[in-house]
Formats: sequence, C-alpha cells, structure tokens
Amino acid sequence: MFPDTMTAIQIAAPGAADQLRATTRPVPVPCHDQILIRIAYAGVNRPDVLQRSGQYAPPPGASDLPGLEASGEIVGMGAGVTRWRKGEQVCALLPGGGYAEYAVCHADHALRIPKGLTLREGACLPETAFTVWSNVVQRGRLTGGERFLVHGGTSGIGMMAIQIARALGARVFATAGSDDKCAAIRALGATAINYRDQDFVKILAEAGGADLILDMVGGSYIPRNIRSLAQDGRLVMIAFLEGPKVELNFAQIMVNRLTVTGATLRPQSDVAKAEIADRLRKQLWPMIGAGAVGVTIDSEFPLSEASEAHRRMESSDHIGKIVLNVAGDGA
Repeated sequence: MFPDTMTAIQIAAPGAADQLRATTRPVPVPCHDQILIRIAYAGVNRPDVLQRSGQYAPPPGASDLPGLEASGEIVGMGAGVTRWRKGEQVCALLPGGGYAEYAVCHADHALRIPKGLTLREGACLPETAFTVWSNVVQRGRLTGGERFLVHGGTSGIGMMAIQIARALGARVFATAGSDDKCAAIRALGATAINYRDQDFVKILAEAGGADLILDMVGGSYIPRNIRSLAQDGRLVMIAFLEGPKVELNFAQIMVNRLTVTGATLRPQSDVAKAEIADRLRKQLWPMIGAGAVGVTIDSEFPLSEASEAHRRMESSDHIGKIVLNVAGDGA
C-alpha cells in the first residue's frame, strides 16, 4: 500500500529557482489506462525551467508540478491496464508531476529500464529519448552515411543525439562552448566545434554540408543553419533559447530544396507518444542494451534541492543529465 499524501516540489509563483518549494499533495489516483509510479529518480530538463519561469504551461489535465520524466516502481494501475504488473520497475515520460514521490502517466508511455542501466540512469532517458528519436530518426529521417549537426552537444538532448546518430552510421558534428565540453563530444565519437572561436557554417561547408541539423538555440543560428545545409538537407527545430523570430532568406530554401520543420513533445497526443514509445522499445532499447547508446549524468540533487538543480541547469555548465534523487535511498 501507499500513503494518502506525498512530498512534492511545486512552483510557488512564476520566477527564479527559489520559487520551487516543498509542499504536501494527495497521492494521485490512476485513471483509465494510467499507472501510478513510486518515484525513485526524476530527470531535470530545460522545459522544467521554462515552466517555472512562466513560459511553458502544462497541457490541459496535466499536473501543475514540474517534471517530465522519472523512474521507479509501479504501485497502482487504473482500469484497462494489462501490460504491467505492480512491482515492475519502469522509466516513464510524464505530462508533468515528476518532482514528487508519486506520479501517474499513461501506461503506454512507460518502458522497462533498459538492460544494464540503473533506476538513476533510467530516469534520464524518457524525455531525451522520446525527443531525439522522434525528431532525428522519424521527423529528420537520418540515415547511415549522412552528415548530422546537433547544437548544444553536451546537453542531455545533445549527447543522446550524438550517440543515436553514431549508432545509425552518421558522421556527427556537435557545437559546445568550452574545451571540457568539446572533449566530452569527442569522447562520444563526434567532431566538436567550439562556437566561441570556430564557425560551424564554415566547418560544415568544408565537409560538404549537413544533411540534418537538430537545433535548440534558434535566433541567430537559424539563418546560419540554413547556410550550413547540403542540398535536400533538413533542419529540425526543438527549442528557441535565442528566440523564434529572425529574418530569413527563403530563396536559399528553394534553391537547395531544404526542409525546415520542428516539434514539441509535451502537447502531443497520448497515441502519438505511445507510438514513439513503441519505436524506442523495438529500436533504441536494443542499442542501449548493446552499449551503443548510454547515459551521461552530470550531477544529482535530493528532491529538496530542486532549486539548486535548476540553478545548475541555468548555468549551462553541465555535461549530460541532471537528476533528482526522490526516494533518497540510492536506488
């Protein structure tokens, strides 16, 4: 059995990291097709920071608590759930609510912890894996032999994208802003580009142009991305840290037959997310089990120090994932 109430981290008001405050909430009750997870670890992601600052509202019906991915044990199930049993350990994509001792999610958005990984590592997978696979492999159609550029190469998204692209046989380039970060990129088998003193447009042009670019920076990077693409290249946007509005010469898109697209994960339907989960289970999870794709953890904070985890995220000094230890027992 489980208690009626739980400790959670709420957003007291939109603002800085100190607006993350501990609170007591009722343990959520799983509805039809939902499971209840006793959380061991929760991943920290840039959308959590955006939500805290008032720039990324949860979708209708989702928890107002931050947290889009977690790992733990299934302790309850709603009607209609047949694929899971109580006591199984899973990692899950959440619509919200991960900064808490318990959370609910759609049963089809949970996955078993990949072979060889711990609960701690498993909590770092769902948001990045769903995002990268759906945008790089499905939307971006990356194939072996192509040239792939990802910006923010040492973010959780960036490091996952590098590894998946390498596993698919692509030649990978990634940008970062320090020597330590570039070293981490090279350790994953990619060509590192230090954007502080190197021009990724020039480097990609010398390599023949990028067939696919995954960008979370936006702003001034958008026209530079367009210039970096090879003929028939694709640009996939997943965030706009520099902003979404720029002046762009569309003639370059026409002449080189380019595709510009993008997506956000959280607002997508339960069916769409379930389809991505099924592809991860069949295609990415075996790569992880074989050691071709792994998880790099930058730092761990107890749930009570979620504000410090956000400060670490906002510093942009991290290399890999930031995780919250919710259970506090070293699971």
